[in-house]
Order: sequence, then C-alpha cells, then structure tokens
Amino acid sequence: MSSVISQSSNENIVRNAGALTPALEISNLQAWYGESHILHNVNLSVSAGEVVTLLGRNGAGRTTTMRAIMGLTGTRKGSIKIGGIETISMPTHKIAHLGLGYCPEERGIFSSLSTEENLLLPPSVSKKEKGMSIEEIYDMFPNLAERKNSQGTRLSGGEQQMLAVARILRTGARLLLLDEISEGLAPVIVQALARMILVLKEKGYTIIMVEQNFRFAAPLADRFYVMEHGQIVESFKASQLQEKMPVLHTLLGV
Repeated sequence: MSSVISQSSNENIVRNAGALTPALEISNLQAWYGESHILHNVNLSVSAGEVVTLLGRNGAGRTTTMRAIMGLTGTRKGSIKIGGIETISMPTHKIAHLGLGYCPEERGIFSSLSTEENLLLPPSVSKKEKGMSIEEIYDMFPNLAERKNSQGTRLSGGEQQMLAVARILRTGARLLLLDEISEGLAPVIVQALARMILVLKEKGYTIIMVEQNFRFAAPLADRFYVMEHGQIVESFKASQLQEKMPVLHTLLGV
C-alpha cells in the first residue's frame, strides 16, 4: 500500500514539475549576423499558455530574437530552452519539430497557389499535437473560406496575413512566434486578428508577438518585454501597464 502511495506521489511531483517548466526560457542569449553583434545577453521566460509581447523601436532586436529562437540567425551563444529542451545547437527543422510555428513579417505564402492549396501544404511539426482542420481554420477565418479558390496574388494584404497565420495552425505548433502581424492592415482585419489571438489563448496556445501597434498588443498580452539596442530593458505584467506608461512613452514614444 505504501509503495502505491509513494509511486502516486512521485507521479504528481513529475507532473507538477512539468507544469512549471517554461514553454520558452532564454538565458544570456547573444546573436550575430556575420560580424554584426545584434543581441546582447537577452533573458526572458514565457510560461505555457501565455501571450507575451516584445515591444521596442525598429532595430531594437525583436525580430532577431524571434529568428534566433528558430535558429535563423548566424552565430548564437547562450541558452534557448523550449519546454525544458536546450536548442541552442539544434538546426532549425529540429527546433520546429518541438512544436514551434514562426510567422515572419514577410508572410511567405505561395502566391501561385490557391488559399486552400496553401493550407494543405504545411507538414506536421508535432508528434503530440494535431493541427487545426481546414474546417476549423475556415470557422476562425471566414474571409479565407470565401476566398478558398483564389490565388495568393489575388488576396488582400489582410487575407494574406490571415493565411500566413492559418498555415502555422495547420502544423500542430503550440508555441507561436508572430512578427508584426497587424502591420499596415485595415482596422477590421486587425480586430479579426485580435479575436483570433484571444481564441488561441483560450485553447492554451503560447504566443510571442513582436508588435509596433501598441493599441493592438496592449489588451492581448499577459506580459511585456521592452527591447532596446539588443537587450531587454523593461519587463512587466499586464496589470502594471498603466504605471509603466511614462517609461513606455520615453522608450517607445507611445
């Protein structure tokens, strides 16, 4: 009897420890493009199910941080753990198979293919998680359902952005890196993307956003990191947003 209780206790300890493991933990990260030293000892942590926003002016190092997480920069030093697994020496395809999805600013959809053909292409990146079905995608993005037979070149900028995000959701990725997804889009599309993030948050996705659009990001994020000159210079919770506004005004001009 005591051995059964002991085994049960050990299982609970392991389960609780797993729950406490950050979805992403970056320690003393440095990154280079060629000889250009871009990131300088970046430290940040993201818990499973959180929405975290990286704020900063252009050139602060936010996109480079995203690319470094995916192994898309040149030299990287320090530590990047995904679900407790060290990835600093991993190639990009192995990093992706830990359940990461990266939506770069340039979107990268296949313009000669239809919307639905784009959605049918992405491979699975997770053995544990099944990606969203085409039907689930169309429920989330009615615009894409209406344009499912349209070529990528015929989609509006907002529809292309929806398609770029939707392709990631098809892969089974649960940790999403979203780079400036609201940039240059009409307010109605930005609102649709905001609703999408709230739905994904309810479903337990972990989301890291790079955003210039502070009004878009502010109501969505659980926590914020502010970058300047390739370093984290501020970090705070959503509940601290109002008291941090003077600092944000100085750093970002918001």
